[in-house]
Amino acid sequence: MTIFNLIVPILVSFVLTAVQGFWVIPYLKKLKYGQTILEDGPSWHKKKQGTPTMGGIMFIFGIEVAVVVGYLTYQLTSKQGGVFRENVVYLIAGALMALGFGFLGFLDDYIKVVKKRNLGLKARQKLLGQLIIGIAYLAAIGAFGNHSTAIEVPFFGPVELSWFYYPFLLFIIVAEVNAVNLTDGIDGLCTSVTFVAAMGFMVIAALVSNDEMNILAAALAGGCLGFLCWNLHPAKVFMGDTGSLFLGGMVIALAFGLNMPLVLLLIGFIYMIETLSVVLQVISFKLTGKRIFKMSPIHHHFELSGWSEGKIVMVFSFVTLLGVLLSIAFVVMG
Repeated sequence: MTIFNLIVPILVSFVLTAVQGFWVIPYLKKLKYGQTILEDGPSWHKKKQGTPTMGGIMFIFGIEVAVVVGYLTYQLTSKQGGVFRENVVYLIAGALMALGFGFLGFLDDYIKVVKKRNLGLKARQKLLGQLIIGIAYLAAIGAFGNHSTAIEVPFFGPVELSWFYYPFLLFIIVAEVNAVNLTDGIDGLCTSVTFVAAMGFMVIAALVSNDEMNILAAALAGGCLGFLCWNLHPAKVFMGDTGSLFLGGMVIALAFGLNMPLVLLLIGFIYMIETLSVVLQVISFKLTGKRIFKMSPIHHHFELSGWSEGKIVMVFSFVTLLGVLLSIAFVVMG
């Protein structure tokens, strides 16, 4: 794959996402699609009340268009053009899965903002939707993609899972998409962490010569960068569940498309820690009546410890970068 084939999806995604902000954000304000700040968040978040949400539609459009344009450009200019590769199945299925998660998040946001039901979809409704989307994705890659039931364990090699393969992958999908959703709690955090992860996936895809996943990762990186133009502190727009669930789907699509779902333990370390902090907080409070953290997810703990939102974003992005470097080392050594 040439540099040109990478620049195209990055630029298309970045420009489409960034430019949309000039009319999408005012339109969301006009519709009064403002974020409702929950009582159990940090008190100073109240000043963010009314900031437009559902802004994830900006990068969803930018990324999906960039994937199409990027792949068509690749077909026209690459030596691989016109040759059907198995990776195309993962590209199409992954982009559609992310779109499905984005639509589920849109329904959740719509109920919160328009119907004024603060918690959105009920937990079981959201879980059912995630399971349906995850099963549909696994059915697609199982029918048309790689039929191996072995999974790559970082620094150890392939492990055969047999019948447990698909249930395990489904668990990863649901856990990861919710983990990314939890990371979206302060200005620019989820977008920045996902941008660094996308860049890591670009390098890994290049190392294993997976051009299709490189296109997907490039589009994701460009979309995140374009959205950061509006989402960095102080945020002019929030992505909402519309955006965070979509980003979760994209991260999953990349890891699965590279046949390295467990690399999410490294590249997605921050997502995992955010989830773990919530789980530990709940368990501790139910068993002992005491909380481990000042507030969960853990980014709120650091906020209440005096860290600025900008510092949290920088530190969490740096930790993600370390996970990316470990992942690259895993690929190089493996």
